Amino acid sequence: MDLSIIIVNYCTYQLTKQAIDSLIDTIEGISYEIIVVDNASGDDSLNRLIKDYENTSFVSFIPNNNNDGFAVANNIGFRASCGDYILLLNSDVVVGDKTIISSLNFIKKDETIGALGCKVLLPDNTLDKACRRSFPTPLVSFYRMVGLSRLFPMSKQFNKYNLSYLDEDDVYSVDCIVGAFMLIRKDVYELCGGLDESYFMYGEDIDLCYNIKELGYDVVYYGKKEVIHYKGASGSNKRLLYEFYNSMNIFYNKHYKDKYNPLINLVMYIGIWTMYYVKLLIFHIKQHI
Repeated sequence: MDLSIIIVNYCTYQLTKQAIDSLIDTIEGISYEIIVVDNASGDDSLNRLIKDYENTSFVSFIPNNNNDGFAVANNIGFRASCGDYILLLNSDVVVGDKTIISSLNFIKKDETIGALGCKVLLPDNTLDKACRRSFPTPLVSFYRMVGLSRLFPMSKQFNKYNLSYLDEDDVYSVDCIVGAFMLIRKDVYELCGGLDESYFMYGEDIDLCYNIKELGYDVVYYGKKEVIHYKGASGSNKRLLYEFYNSMNIFYNKHYKDKYNPLINLVMYIGIWTMYYVKLLIFHIKQHI
């Protein structure tokens, strides 16, 4: 089988159905399967999806008894997969025409590519900046935290994280791509041990890209084809806010703590958790307006 597509569903019936339908409508000429892993949704979304696709043999469902996070769910889907390539696809993504086949053909042509991400657009047709990034080293993170990346979006020095100075329609190597659309060689995913399950949500895509590059493979941004990402469509809450900043903490501990001196580490930890508490305060204020 050419491709296994893994989608994690959590109380997003309409979005997940839209994602599956966009795949069915746009994929042709390859053998593929769609594996939907339900993270103990608690609503009727899983049952509705099963009924919708009960006569579609290449769509299968795996119900989880607990919601142990995005990384755990994707790894469960991976273990059930049969494809030579794996596509991690968010449930709130709609795939464009020929995006899958074009991306797959490109990664197949070059064995040095471990993972590929296409252009990811938001509903307003602007680029989802997370779809091509540099690793959040202390210096890159500093420029972002103090606002220099926003002041100088076309600067190679100050906006290295979002790479806004690069053509969004081109093809080039990057440090990391976004987990909303991540096409990976199956053997590379296995060598990396899958997604790190320390991450509940957020950060596991950057971590996986870091591990892929550590193995000597390339990570490529493929701007010739696109998907639409209805980012944040499933809502946000205090738990997700915490997980967002905790993922930064996990990534820094894992990959950078031992490479920098204690003072830089302290500054980074203070920066991460200060941003979290500021965002938490803003969240509470908005809740009471």
